[in-house]
Formats: sequence, C-alpha cells, structure tokens
Amino acid sequence: MYEAHFGFTSKPFQLVPDPDFFYGSRGHKRALAYLEYGLHQGEGFIVITGEVGAGKTTLVRNLLRRVPQQKIVAAQIVSTQLDAQELVRTVASSFGLNTEGLDKTQILGRLEVHFRSLYSEGRRALLIVDEAQNLTAQAVEELRMLSNFQIEAHSLVQSFLVGQPEFREMMQRQEMRQLKQRIIASYHLGPLDEAETRAYIEHRLTKVGWQENPRFQKGAIEAIHRLTDGVPRRINTICDRLLLAAFLGNSNEITAANTEDIFNELNVELGINRDHQFALHRGTNESESTPSNAQADSLNSVPANSSIEVSLARIAEALELMARRQNTLG
Repeated sequence: MYEAHFGFTSKPFQLVPDPDFFYGSRGHKRALAYLEYGLHQGEGFIVITGEVGAGKTTLVRNLLRRVPQQKIVAAQIVSTQLDAQELVRTVASSFGLNTEGLDKTQILGRLEVHFRSLYSEGRRALLIVDEAQNLTAQAVEELRMLSNFQIEAHSLVQSFLVGQPEFREMMQRQEMRQLKQRIIASYHLGPLDEAETRAYIEHRLTKVGWQENPRFQKGAIEAIHRLTDGVPRRINTICDRLLLAAFLGNSNEITAANTEDIFNELNVELGINRDHQFALHRGTNESESTPSNAQADSLNSVPANSSIEVSLARIAEALELMARRQNTLG
C-alpha cells in the first residue's frame, strides 16, 4: 500500500518469516553457529529456543538455504499436540514416505529403510521440529529413538528442536534425561538491544531500496525498542504500521510521538488494557502489571474477539487516498 509511495521494491516488515531479510544480530549469529556446528557433527540433537517472534524460523530457513542438498536431505515439521504415533507418521510424511494403512512399527521400519538408502547414496537425513514446546513427553521419546538408527558409528538422522522457552523447562523434567544426554548444543535466542534494533530496521529497509524516506528519528528507534522489547516480530508489526501512518499523513519523518501513538492504537485494536501495557513496557514492579503472556505478546497475535475497527478505518482511508492520487495523476 505504501511501497510505491516510498520507492520500495517490496514490503520491508512482513510478518511471514523470510530468509531474504535475515539479520545477523549477535544472538542470531551465535545460534546459527550452533546449528552449523551441529550439521558438522552429523549426530545428536541441537536445541534452539526463543520467545515468540524472536526469529527462530527465519534463522532455520536461512540455514536450510546453505545446506548442501547433495549431502543432506532436510525435512521440517511444525509440531502440534501430536502423540507418539502421530509424530512418527508426520516425520515419515515429511520425508515423502507413504504411511497409509501402516502402524507405528511398520512406519519406523520404512523410515529406517529410507535413512539407510540415503546413507548408501552418501547422504544423511536432517529432521527439524518447529514449535517443539508442543511435543508430549512420549513424542520426544520417539524422536530420541529415531536417533538410534545407525550404521556402525554413523547416525542416519539428526534432529534440530526449535521451540519457545517452555521447551527449556520441559527439558528439565526427569523423563527427559535420556534425550538431554544426546543434546550436543543448545542456545536461547534473546531479544535485540537498542543498537541492534536500529540496525535491524535499517537492514530490512535497505533490502527494499530505502533512501532514508521516511527517516526514522533517533527517538523513534528508542521508542520502538522500548515498546517491542527488541522482539523482531513486534518490531515488524509496529514499523509496518508506522510506514502506513507516514504514507497517510504524507510525512517523511517518523518520530517517538508517532511510535507511541501507533503502539497505543495497536493495543486498542487488540483489546489490551492500557494500564497493564503501560506498566509492562516501563518496567514497573507491580505484580498486576504483568498479568498474562497474552498481554506481554500483544503485538504478536490477534485474539479471535479483538476489535479491528481502527485497522479497517485506516485501510479504507489509505485506499481512498490512493484513489485520489491516481485520479490526480490521470
């Protein structure tokens, strides 16, 4: 909607993970190094955790672009509440195997045959499990059992487990001790600091041909970092709305005041209590200031019953403005 107005080649702050926009913060570079180390080792489990919107999926997709396909066959699944048999079936399907009419034992047998076939071709299997915090203990145990597929001392399949912080807590359970013994590296992906937030914003803008129009004032970057806690997906959400607002206002400046206004507007749309979000983002110690994860992640997702009148109004206004400009040019 605003891309042509600012001379962008595409939308810089989309919410869908895109490896083309991967930004290597200190944390993301280190997490990527752990994944690459895991690939080099060719065995065991690598665990990457991070908050919702921290950039885990983009990180993994960036890695997959660099994986030598002639040596590694990668499959990725997004786990929901799968039981052990459902997980095994999903893993087999992700590697392109037909599991219709087969029970778990038969599926495991077919997986082993497939992995051995890859090995005979000089390749090995890589399984990436996203949203690993949703796995049941029994499903995690099935993943561990898959790592038993070996030829001599060579593992036939390696697994990367990617999930939210809850997965770290899950790994501390007693029943997870056997899996923990097979984890060769783990890393928790934290938020961006203020300098990285600026670099992240400029990186994404530069990717689409930004020529400092609009210009982000220093105070705006500080406000964006403070209000989003340095979480990339939240940064994307608020920056996308800031660019829309600048377009609607025919402005080439984005200020701290603009940022505060847009943040408040987003919270109104999502039905977030003003007192709670104000306290949450200004570091108060009051227990009632952080009542739920939903409020802390107010910019990450839209509740089913959220109010969207403000969004619709702004989009309608933008469409009307575009139509007027096109008529003028015509």
